[in-house]
Amino acid sequence: MKIKYMAFAFLAINKIGSVYAQKNTEIVSQVWTADLGNGNYKNPIIYADYSDPDVCRVGKDYFMTASSFNCIPGLPILHSNDLVNWKLINYALPKQPPVEIYNEIQHGNGVWAPCIRFHNEEYYIFYPDPDFGIYMTKTKNPHGKWSEPVLIKAAKGIIDPAPFWDEDGKAYLGYALAGSRAGTKSVLMLCSIDPISCMADDNEVLLFDGHKNHTTVEGPKFYKRNGYYYVFAPAGGVATGWQLVLRSKSIYGPYEEKVVLEQGKTAINGPHQGAWVDTVTGEDWFIHFQDQGAYGRVVHLNPMTWKNDWPVMGVDNDKNGIGEPVLTFRKPNVNFQYSLATPPNSDEFNEPVQGLQWQWHANKQLVWGCPSAGMGYFRFNCIPKPADFKSLWQVPNILAQKFPAEEFMATAKITFTPNFDNEQFELVVMGRSYSSLAVKRSNGQLKLMQLSANKADKGTTETPAQIATLSNNTFYFRVTVQKGGKCQFYYSLDDKKYLKAGIEFIASEGTWIGSKIGFAALREGKINNAGYADVDWFRVSKIEK
Repeated sequence: MKIKYMAFAFLAINKIGSVYAQKNTEIVSQVWTADLGNGNYKNPIIYADYSDPDVCRVGKDYFMTASSFNCIPGLPILHSNDLVNWKLINYALPKQPPVEIYNEIQHGNGVWAPCIRFHNEEYYIFYPDPDFGIYMTKTKNPHGKWSEPVLIKAAKGIIDPAPFWDEDGKAYLGYALAGSRAGTKSVLMLCSIDPISCMADDNEVLLFDGHKNHTTVEGPKFYKRNGYYYVFAPAGGVATGWQLVLRSKSIYGPYEEKVVLEQGKTAINGPHQGAWVDTVTGEDWFIHFQDQGAYGRVVHLNPMTWKNDWPVMGVDNDKNGIGEPVLTFRKPNVNFQYSLATPPNSDEFNEPVQGLQWQWHANKQLVWGCPSAGMGYFRFNCIPKPADFKSLWQVPNILAQKFPAEEFMATAKITFTPNFDNEQFELVVMGRSYSSLAVKRSNGQLKLMQLSANKADKGTTETPAQIATLSNNTFYFRVTVQKGGKCQFYYSLDDKKYLKAGIEFIASEGTWIGSKIGFAALREGKINNAGYADVDWFRVSKIEK
């Protein structure tokens, strides 16, 4: 049985196909690959913070998007042919609207759980901004430019949209409510939309009330099968939830309910919120997240079957009628063996474009930094700190990427060229609490220090710890991340002998995102000829034993 995405032309073959793939310069990750090479895979299929994942299939191609919050570019687009090997190919949102708002850092705001669909030969993404409403963007080529987002329903506190084009030509939009903005939550809503423009009507109805049995129900996804309308919805909270499925013979209900996936006796907490997809061979699968604190919400894949017109997800180990997530399983049958693929993490900075793994903490400003024109480095300019600077929590010009695995080592080659005292450059592990390895010019010397802030989101002030004086402005910074988010900085002047720098610290999640690793270049005061740092390369590898 093929999935009917409430009336997507889901089975239509994409005329563009996969012939427009970007130049494949990525290297398969050294620190996490889900494909075991023996016909099986392991979870997570993506050990990185692609939270609230949603996926659609078009022919042999799968496209995924995920929440991006205040990180820009936003709305990542990932591609796979087998649901196990995923490549990051694009972003749908190069700048976040309203631009004047997101030019400033907005921790935890912005793009919440999106929905991606293929309809009438176009790809659509519906995404919520909990402070402004629901936006829609679309394209005919997911590798190319997406349309300017259109605010199709303006309202504060509405989140997690999902469209539904029905067989009778009518179209609908399901969504949830965020208690932090709407003042109420744990309900699912439905309104009609124009089937062409997707502009929403003000005729919302209460579709489902989860207060009694399914607190914090949200994230609805709509499907149709065997005459039933299905709503797949997560419930129970980010780290502790379960997957709920509703069904009815009418779009307006009333709906029957059934929990179909839970943690059970497994170590995989909160397995919920994601996408039902099928394969060309007729198999069904469910992609969802698992919250891992500082590592963010990582992506899992579970088998799915049907019994009495209810989905059965994962494996029902305890025979209670509710599936539990798997750690390993056979790969989906897609009638072909595809190559290994992972989202990128290392970067040689040899391309004249910003690597797809990197995001700024706000809409990028021209002077923050950019790749060089074929010279093989990324240039960071030292930008003035805010006048009331306490910590990096206030700083938008941080270029960072997601943690790529539970354990890894990241090393960067840096040349720092300050023009004035009090200019600095740092490698940071960023979260609500953070620590960085920084070099700062002071009295004409390059001082190495560890900068840390505990609970920076609460307004605490960054504290420095002096480490050494550097004799060369070209050096190497390194951080190791071990199980539990245990981090340790190192530095070197020759990329051979590395010295421990500062004390060990525990990585911390940000607001709705996992910890990130990246760079910041700062200075004190406004100067008309800023110093700068050139990062030659950034390499992620296994920790040296």
